[in-house]
Amino acid sequence: MSSFKDLRIVDNFYQSSAFFPMPTVLISTLDDSGKTTLGAYSLVFPYYIAGKSYYAMILEARNSSNTAQNILKRGKCALNFLEDSYRDFAETVKLGFPGQTPEEKMKNCPFELEKGLAGGEDRPLVIKKAYQVFECTWDDSLEDAYEDRKRVGQLDGVEPPYRSFNGITSKFGCHFILKVDKILMKEKFYDAIVNGVKASSFPKVPIDFGYRDSTYFWYTKFRRGLKCPIPNVQSNSVGSVRFAADRTDPNVHFTDEACAMLVKVPRVFLKTVLNGCVKYAKENGITVIDEKVMAEINDKRRGEKKKR
Repeated sequence: MSSFKDLRIVDNFYQSSAFFPMPTVLISTLDDSGKTTLGAYSLVFPYYIAGKSYYAMILEARNSSNTAQNILKRGKCALNFLEDSYRDFAETVKLGFPGQTPEEKMKNCPFELEKGLAGGEDRPLVIKKAYQVFECTWDDSLEDAYEDRKRVGQLDGVEPPYRSFNGITSKFGCHFILKVDKILMKEKFYDAIVNGVKASSFPKVPIDFGYRDSTYFWYTKFRRGLKCPIPNVQSNSVGSVRFAADRTDPNVHFTDEACAMLVKVPRVFLKTVLNGCVKYAKENGITVIDEKVMAEINDKRRGEKKKR
């Protein structure tokens, strides 16, 4: 006999039929008067993470919401991540209440706003106290979703046809593939990512439980980041790195010392890393990659990371 019960799946199953850990973000957009308005969302996740010409998030929203309507019209938004504070979470919940106009929502909003770093007058402001912000642009070229701009203002439900994954996807729903233009980070956390993260350097990130009833939203307060070592069983040997390196490019040779510097690269990423090393070598007229060259490559990678 199973140790589980079969729970009925209903609309908004992630809230009504599950305990699903999610972020809680405030999304800033521009309303029809050009002013910044905020909406609370949890259905926002990384989408394109590698191998594309850009990085992206996906946002799922009601197509009648102020946020969805503003993105459909103007295509720009910012995802604001706040640290754990019950007072801020309560204000976030208020900003997630449906049916209010942007003016009603923002009338008593306590969050101070400032300009982001992506540039342009067509972008919403960002929340000053956020620990990080993703400034984004909707990629309306996917599925020709720009055609959905013609269907804004239909707040009682949109009739077919629908998109599969970008734009208006159902009578009441929207999906937006959001190109990440800039990641803004407060200095303390920027330094931690660039120079090395410790338990004490994590932002106090709240987690939404997903589940809510007719009275309350539920979330968990941040305690302290806990670390768990990455198992060594996936580490490469120098010999396995040598085997892969010798088959990467016949005109570029890796020394044993250089191979030893790559043993901790997960196997699934080893080929990509070796190809990157070979690319660097060819761009700089190098035929032998040794410890010194590997150090140069690592410095270059760290420098590029800082620029982001």
